[in-house]
Amino acid sequence: MGKIVVTEFISLDGVVEAPGGEDFKYPNWSFEFDRGPDGEQFKTDEALASEALLLGRVTYDGFASAWPHEEGELADKYNGMPKYVVSGTLEDPGWNNTSVLSGDLAEEVTRLKADVGGEISVAGSIRLVQGLLAGDLVDEIRLMWFPVILGHGRRLWTETPDMSAWTLTETTRYGKDALVTIHRRAR
Repeated sequence: MGKIVVTEFISLDGVVEAPGGEDFKYPNWSFEFDRGPDGEQFKTDEALASEALLLGRVTYDGFASAWPHEEGELADKYNGMPKYVVSGTLEDPGWNNTSVLSGDLAEEVTRLKADVGGEISVAGSIRLVQGLLAGDLVDEIRLMWFPVILGHGRRLWTETPDMSAWTLTETTRYGKDALVTIHRRAR
């Protein structure tokens, strides 16, 4: 049985929008902070440990336009692994090994978890993550916190249908500015 692992760069005020993107009021905001080589390695190891990617359409488009042109171990992993994009409009994804999930989110993700063993990584994909949290479909949340209050941008946390309990399983400081917290769903 697979598990859904959400991974986000996040500000102190909960903003997860465009941490490395240019089309935002504060372009590439997360790169202004030191996460050190160990923080970079954490993100690489996290990606290499994933069995599949589950992405929303906007994040998928960004990944699909960038990764096929990259080289190296991480690019090989992303380009070769199974990818699933949640979209009601995408019909013919161009990135290899990509499947489109266009049905009911809970049904599609439950089926995906049954079919894929190991970690199914969800990076970025704000609206998708909010839907997964609302449907109680997330098994683990990995947050790389940065010491900034952006005061602007889309936030990770929204109202959900019910309360959910989480166990803090790990905290690690990377570089002088980044803190990673890992939370597992307490069931």
